[in-house]
Amino acid sequence: MKTTLFKSGSRGHADHGWLNSYHTFSFAEYHNPERVRFGMLRVVNDDLVSPGEGFGTHPHDNMEIVSIPLKGALAHKDSTGNEKVINTGDVQIMSAGSGLYHSEYNASKTEPVSFLQIWVFPKERDIEPRYEQKTFNPAQRQNKLQTVVSPAKDDGALWINQDAWFSLADLEKDKTLTYSLNSKAGGVFIFLLEGNADIAGESLAKRDAIGVSSTDSIEITANENSEILVIEVPMN
Repeated sequence: MKTTLFKSGSRGHADHGWLNSYHTFSFAEYHNPERVRFGMLRVVNDDLVSPGEGFGTHPHDNMEIVSIPLKGALAHKDSTGNEKVINTGDVQIMSAGSGLYHSEYNASKTEPVSFLQIWVFPKERDIEPRYEQKTFNPAQRQNKLQTVVSPAKDDGALWINQDAWFSLADLEKDKTLTYSLNSKAGGVFIFLLEGNADIAGESLAKRDAIGVSSTDSIEITANENSEILVIEVPMN
C-alpha cells in the first residue's frame, strides 16, 4: 500500500474577498510541483462564495467537472442551454468535452455557499458536452458508502467519462467501513469533510485528505461522527 497525506493546512489558499478558496492541487496562482494531480484527479477546490457573487462565464474543454454543494446553493448556467440551481444534497457533473462555457453563482443574496469543485481528466476526449445533476438521500449513506458518480450508466449514480467512482459516507463514532477498489489500476483519494477518522493507518482531521494506491481495499474508522468523500480514479 502506498499513501500520500494531504493535510488541510498544506493546501494552497486564495482569498479574493468574494471567494475564499483552498486548493489541494496546483491551481491558478498556486503552484506546487509535488501537488499537481493524483492519478487522473486534477483539481479539488474547497470554495466559499459570498452572497450573490460567483464565477462569471468562462470556457472549459476535455475535463470532467463535479460540483458538490456542502452548504447553500449554486446557480448554474451554460452554453448548452442548461440553467439550474444545485442545492445542498445535490451533485452536479459536466463533461466539458469539445468545449463549453458556463457560470456558477451563489444562488442566495444573503447566505454564503460552500462547495467542492473537482476536476477529473476524461477517458475519451472531445465528446459532446453534457450536463447532469441529481439529488441524493443522505439517509442512504449512514454508516455506509453511497455512490454518487460512476462510469456505469445504470446504477443510479451520475455518469462520468472516466473509470472513476465518487462515494459519500456519514460515519458515526467508532464505526468502521471498508472501501474495496473497483479497479486494480485505481487509486483512492479520501477527503474528510467533517470529523476525525483513521484511514489507511493515518489519523485525519477535518479537511485533511489521503491518497492511497497499490491496494485492494482501505479501512476507514471514525473517531467521532464524520463525513467522508471517496474518489477512485485510474492512476495513469
